[in-house]
Amino acid sequence: MSEISYVRGDATVPSAKGTTVIAHVCNDIGGWGKGSVRALSARWPEPEATYRAWHRDRAHNDFALGAVQLVQVGPHLWVANMIGQHGLRTGSGGVPVRYEAIDTALGRLAGHVHGLGASVHMPRIGCGLAGGIRSRVEPLLTERLVKRHIAVTVYDRGEDGR
Repeated sequence: MSEISYVRGDATVPSAKGTTVIAHVCNDIGGWGKGSVRALSARWPEPEATYRAWHRDRAHNDFALGAVQLVQVGPHLWVANMIGQHGLRTGSGGVPVRYEAIDTALGRLAGHVHGLGASVHMPRIGCGLAGGIRSRVEPLLTERLVKRHIAVTVYDRGEDGR
């Protein structure tokens, strides 16, 4: 079984050959514009446009916590919009991150990734504006992806690469 690789850099510029999926966490209210999604939108318009359309038509599709939407942005490059955050701000209901939803989304993502023969690249999902903590997210990555022999690279802009 492989481990999670941690690198310093930008998840929208994956350091891998072959088919690649860039995974990130979205909220469940249709908001897009802060955090890691800004880097995605700067590179490709499709992930945001597809997410917004998915949210608009949510009465007729699977848009909900734990859902995954794959958007192709290149011949061998996909973006996975994973709904793992309830709302946008920390308040009386706690932080926006929903670990159970991220777990479900990662499980669903694993099936898609196997079908594509892809590796997964991501920022530190759920740990930025969503308010999550690394020690709760990393076991989910291990259980849902790494144990299924899916290569995972987590990108960080921090000094220690973590």
